[in-house]
Amino acid sequence: MEASTGTIIFAFTLTLLAGLSTGIGSALAFYTKQTNKKFLSAALGFSAGVMIYVSFVEIFPKARESLEVIYGETGGLLVTTVAFFAGIALIGLIDKFVPSGENPHEMRDVGEMEEGAKENEELMRMGLFSALAIAIHNFPEGLATFISALQDPSLGISIAIAIAIHNIPEGIAVSVPIYYATGSKRKAFKYSFLSGLSEPLGALVGYFLLMRIFDERMFGIIFAGVAGIMVYISLDELLPTAQKYGEHHIAIWGLISGMLVMAISLIIL
Repeated sequence: MEASTGTIIFAFTLTLLAGLSTGIGSALAFYTKQTNKKFLSAALGFSAGVMIYVSFVEIFPKARESLEVIYGETGGLLVTTVAFFAGIALIGLIDKFVPSGENPHEMRDVGEMEEGAKENEELMRMGLFSALAIAIHNFPEGLATFISALQDPSLGISIAIAIAIHNIPEGIAVSVPIYYATGSKRKAFKYSFLSGLSEPLGALVGYFLLMRIFDERMFGIIFAGVAGIMVYISLDELLPTAQKYGEHHIAIWGLISGMLVMAISLIIL
């Protein structure tokens, strides 16, 4: 499967923008007195809805279609299913080996972090480990965005927006402790911003390592794995965080809205 230079640049640009949205979270932490919990809850639910819907309705079937060409109907479904759960296992293992205190999947409200930050003597360490943890988590997300955009630019845009939304609280998680450790908004913003660079790095590594062997088989396996990664992120991170920031029903209506918008966009496009 050959991709034009323009498509590769477009896919990489999308991945870069999605990753650097951690900087938006950093800015929100500094320039708003408190988090707009209802809006953030709805946005995170929306992001989860987009990712879950597109994983099962678009990405998994496309992966299966590619693999059925090689392995036949039954074999294609089997390989697709195995790759899907392998993607879940990959992101699950990453989660397991990141300490819960620095894990971006264990996020807290801005107010909570500010209170804890003022009393914590190891703030800088906490902030830097948060940045490292987020960078590790963002690496496979970058590959997911990049591969999706290579296959289908409109699909890539949808996934990039969903990833960008969920990166905003991660930016908050990095910037707040570093700010209270150093008193410097510039340093806090810099580390938050840099933590998002692992997404385009994931895209670059994926491109240089995989493009030479990127055929129908490789595409199907990676795409199915991408679906698994996104479902895990949605269920383990986005929905729990959405409910923590706001009311249960706000998160659920955000989820349904994300699915509806994604469904309409797939029909129109």
